[in-house]
This record gives sequence, structure tokens and C-alpha cells, in this order.
Amino acid sequence: MIILGLVFVFQFGISWSCLAINRSKQTDVINASWWVMSNKTRDELERSFDCCGLFNLTTMYQQDYAFCTAVCKSRRPTCQMCGEKFLKHSDEALKILGGVGLFFSFTEILGVWLAMRFRNQKDPRANPSAFL
Repeated sequence: MIILGLVFVFQFGISWSCLAINRSKQTDVINASWWVMSNKTRDELERSFDCCGLFNLTTMYQQDYAFCTAVCKSRRPTCQMCGEKFLKHSDEALKILGGVGLFFSFTEILGVWLAMRFRNQKDPRANPSAFL
């Protein structure tokens, strides 16, 4: 019962944080992780999402765009920025994860309540003269 209560608190907090994170915080996280990635990982992301560069905020975007190997670069003069695609994808994922986590956290509260309600119930098949 105690462990299930702790899992509820943890899951409830994570679910609300997934639902409450705003777009500027998502942008900060994506921007920070983009510059930590290796060049190989960036190239793979650009190819799989069919985009070039992250955000057009710095001169680093021009460098990213110059080394981009995505297919969209050969088809069109300009490609969509990866940051916008990442934000759209992460926004959808955070809403889904937050909703599912919130649903299951409330079922865990039901489990805690049922455990509290029936924890001291005796077994009807047991010997009535036995102490427990």
C-alpha cells in the first residue's frame, strides 16, 4: 500500500510536468540537446525527419544548413527547420504521455483505497478460534 502510494505521487508529478511544460521550455531542452549531439547523430536526425538545421537563431544555423544531407535540400531551395518538427513531435508525445500517466495514477489511487479498505479482512475459511 505504501509503495503503491509512492508510485502514485511520483507518477502524478511526472504526468503533470509533462502536461504543464510550455513551448519555450521545450525549445530550451531541444536547443541544449542539439549542441551536445555528435555530428553523425545530427545528420541521422536531419535525414530521418527530412529537415535542415535546428532554429534560425544564430550563425550556427548557416553552418548546419551547409552540411545538411537531407533529401529536402535537393528538392527545394529551403528546407524546414528541424526545431519546428521536433517541437511538434515532442508536444504531441508529452500530451499523450501526460494523459496516460494521469489516467493510471488515478487507478493507483483506487488500488491504495482498496488496499486500505480490505487490509484487515479475515479469511472466511479460516478457523474462527485462531487468533489471526
